[in-house]
Amino acid sequence: MSMLPPVSAPTTSYSDRTEARTIAADKTRAQASGNDPQLKQLQQRDRIVRAHEQAHLAASGGLAMGGASFSYQLGSDGKQYAIGGEVRIDVSPGRTPEESLKKAQQIRSAALAPADPSPQDRAVAAQAAIMQLQASTELAQQQDNGSSQTEAGKRIQQGYDKQPSPPPQIDTKA
Repeated sequence: MSMLPPVSAPTTSYSDRTEARTIAADKTRAQASGNDPQLKQLQQRDRIVRAHEQAHLAASGGLAMGGASFSYQLGSDGKQYAIGGEVRIDVSPGRTPEESLKKAQQIRSAALAPADPSPQDRAVAAQAAIMQLQASTELAQQQDNGSSQTEAGKRIQQGYDKQPSPPPQIDTKA
């Protein structure tokens, strides 16, 4: 039977432990003094996200369905920071082409309101542009139909308004 040499656990030297404590202490001091770069990045992201969603709300013209909702990340200081958000906006067409046209313009304005619209914002703006085009087309068709009916109606009315000449009469009394 052979004997295996005893397994020794890796040891940590005093200088390694001191260095680890120093790094942890430096990180704690950086966090406490506000010099933590990750925390600063989270704080900046929070400001950007909140301003972005506020721009949507301000431009929604009453189409927002409630306030902004956010997704959060916990910072090293124990606080929650917004890292994403959304504002739900009513994108359904209006009851009339005129209403749809006005609504589509408002939706597009709200979608493109932030200084740096996201890809989702641009997609919503594109959908609103399609809605706007459809409403404009429908409105133009209604106006064309209305004007042609009006012209036909005018011609018919003119026909009724014209007094026919009295039929020729022969005077038989002499």
